[in-house]
Amino acid sequence: MNDDSQILIARLLSHQTLRRDDKLVKRVLSDEQFRTEVDARLLAVGLKLLDNVYADHVTVALHRAIEPKIFGAKDVWQNNNFGLSRDGVALLVVLWAQIILPKRERQETHQHAEDNQNDMFGTDKPLPRAEDTSIGIAYKALLADFGDKLGKKTRLDMNLGILSKLGFIERRGDVIVEGPLLDLLMDTDVLKERIVNGALADVFKRSPPQIVAVPRSEPPIEVEEEILPVFDAPPPAPIVIDEDTPAKD
Repeated sequence: MNDDSQILIARLLSHQTLRRDDKLVKRVLSDEQFRTEVDARLLAVGLKLLDNVYADHVTVALHRAIEPKIFGAKDVWQNNNFGLSRDGVALLVVLWAQIILPKRERQETHQHAEDNQNDMFGTDKPLPRAEDTSIGIAYKALLADFGDKLGKKTRLDMNLGILSKLGFIERRGDVIVEGPLLDLLMDTDVLKERIVNGALADVFKRSPPQIVAVPRSEPPIEVEEEILPVFDAPPPAPIVIDEDTPAKD
């Protein structure tokens, strides 16, 4: 007979992600004995439960100890990068920096996306959910700011489609919003300093008038192609694209 830990793991492998408010997910995040059992079963096959308090979903990923045996089996480290090309990885980093970092700041200060100023009693409230604090980015603004460096419109559209199918983003009309994996498979502690003070330093010095809030009542664009379980690899280092290198259309 199936038990709860077996059901939870099977659902995670089948659906790729589960929401934090799911009954079994809430249990594994609050019940220490149940979490220990789930972790042990996942570890037995080289996996781990991946979650953080800033994300509305959880997923499973390769355990760090097993990664060298999977991706380092040959002479060259076989980081899967989800099949993304160089400009696709760069686009992923840009979207993560422009969507997740501001969202984390709002969550830590207990601000919602529609708040115009800080609430002096806000820190006494529970940590806001990602869907209440995450803000979308206008597609036209992304194309104007990064199109020339990320392959122009044709390549940008293609890579956005891949990221949407993988669960990193969602497209809602002209707005790009956070998908269930964007805040799970990117290591904020490692990347934040490199992004804010490195690759995208100039971007973060500008005011963000082109960022728009998105009502969560709007349904995401459906993807017909089935999404298979995705496991993380070592987070890619930010990619700096030489401005002198001609972009491919």
